[in-house]
Amino acid sequence: MTSPSDSALAPEPALPPTAPMTENTFVATAAGKDDPPAPIKGLRRLLGWIVPANLGIFLIWGAVPGILLPQQVTVALGEENKVANLAIIATIGAFAAMVAQPIAGQISDRTRSRFGRRAPSIVIGSLAGGLSLVGLAFANSLVGIAIAWTLVQIAYNFAQGPLSAILPDRVPLKRRGLFAALSGIGLMVGALGGQIVGSLFFNSIAVGYVTFAVISLVVLTLFVVFNPDYSSTKLQPEPFRLGDFLRTFWVNPILHPDFFWAFTGRLLLYTGYFAVTGYQLFILTDYIGVENPETVIPILGLLSLVGIVISTVVSGPLSDKVGRRKPFVFGSSVFVGLAMLIPILMPTLEGWMLMTFIAGFGFGMFQAVDTALMSEVLPSAKSFAKDLGVVNIAATLPQTLAPAVAGAIVLTFGYVGLFPVGIVLSILGAFAVWPIKATR
Repeated sequence: MTSPSDSALAPEPALPPTAPMTENTFVATAAGKDDPPAPIKGLRRLLGWIVPANLGIFLIWGAVPGILLPQQVTVALGEENKVANLAIIATIGAFAAMVAQPIAGQISDRTRSRFGRRAPSIVIGSLAGGLSLVGLAFANSLVGIAIAWTLVQIAYNFAQGPLSAILPDRVPLKRRGLFAALSGIGLMVGALGGQIVGSLFFNSIAVGYVTFAVISLVVLTLFVVFNPDYSSTKLQPEPFRLGDFLRTFWVNPILHPDFFWAFTGRLLLYTGYFAVTGYQLFILTDYIGVENPETVIPILGLLSLVGIVISTVVSGPLSDKVGRRKPFVFGSSVFVGLAMLIPILMPTLEGWMLMTFIAGFGFGMFQAVDTALMSEVLPSAKSFAKDLGVVNIAATLPQTLAPAVAGAIVLTFGYVGLFPVGIVLSILGAFAVWPIKATR
């Protein structure tokens, strides 16, 4: 016997071969392994715009939790308890991010508007996120910073969750590797570019927050304008049931094992990577002994960016050509694991630079195919955004929780304890995708 949520997630019978595949019938009958209707303005335009769209959000994730927020905590709350204070703020914000995306997906899947299901959440989320960043700029207490950062997390995750549903909503299966690669480029260029640009605002944090807020709002609004979606006014959303809503965060691993393993693999590998790189500022100052980290971070960002772009550009299209995703995930774990040995053996700036490039190369390889892999294990088109919201917990949570996880490890084992944890989690993340049957 299955629960109501399990039944809602179970694939429904396919349409007869003669029935046209419209947006309405796609949502009613399709799963992640089915081709959606063609984008209104064409796939090429969508492929081009997904890069700046992801860039607009991930500039914030690259600049704020790893650079600007730790610096704000240090300046506003003092040097003495910076690790503990950042851990508290990051933990609260990470919990908010974990809750926000699936709820945003649930709302997005049910949205009926002439602009489609995703556009309202993307625009409203980016606007609310920008206002929250402005509030964060003026916060100067532990409670104030924690509240403002939590609001930032909630708002931008309300935009990011529906944005991630663009892939299964509009991209055919044979182009998903390319789309995932381009999406990954926007994501990682944003995250690493955020480090570079964020370091420019190291001593003017408020200006940095406002700048990122404006960039995000403008780019995401333009994405919606230039890539219109089908009207969802005639869609019939599932009736609201409180029990189903509370099960938003759950997809049955017995009925949908591929979805479970894909989620687990992403969660483990992301946590391993960001537990180390997300704590870069304090590693540079307290472990390696760099006196002016803001002068070094742009160089590190460029090194990582080069490695990521090279592997992403090659891996995404190549995975489409060979029709395989798993080998690229295994390869990525090897590069990331080997890279994290370097700071143990060479606790120097040169060693950290080498680690940054190699880990970036490996992570880019993973990012290039992971989104495509995820899109192929989604249970039902009725809940693409909700299911991707659950999946995106595995991506967002490690990035935002990294300072908290790293803080606990550092307080217990010292900075050197971060790297073995990163190695083990990266390897486990790769092995988690092995049982997936929907893709090779």
